[in-house]
Amino acid sequence: QVQLVESGGGLVETGGSLRLSCVASGRIFSINAMGWYRQTPGRQRELVAGISLSGVTRYADSVKGRFTISRDNAKNTVYLHMNGLKPEDTAVYYCAADMNLRLRVSSDPENYGYWGQGTQVTVSS
Repeated sequence: QVQLVESGGGLVETGGSLRLSCVASGRIFSINAMGWYRQTPGRQRELVAGISLSGVTRYADSVKGRFTISRDNAKNTVYLHMNGLKPEDTAVYYCAADMNLRLRVSSDPENYGYWGQGTQVTVSS
């Protein structure tokens, strides 16, 4: 079992910044990749950013150049640094763990076996 706890969401103005954190506990040695997803009502979850065990990253086109994913293995923590926030970034953001070794970071939420509870990010216009 893996437990994921997100924090750092909140309300921010357009152009502002936030940093989301996700602390993992449990079978962390089995985690191969971590991802940040977001979801708005009526829409499917979409991968915002992911990072593999070796540090290879993947980003949604909509956040490239604005968001950065990083991990601190010593703290069992993955971060999502969000700059230049836009109203369309408003969503619930989820941290997820992929326990399987893959050639690249997956964007398919079905491949992530563990999820956090989510943290709300609201960007006002």
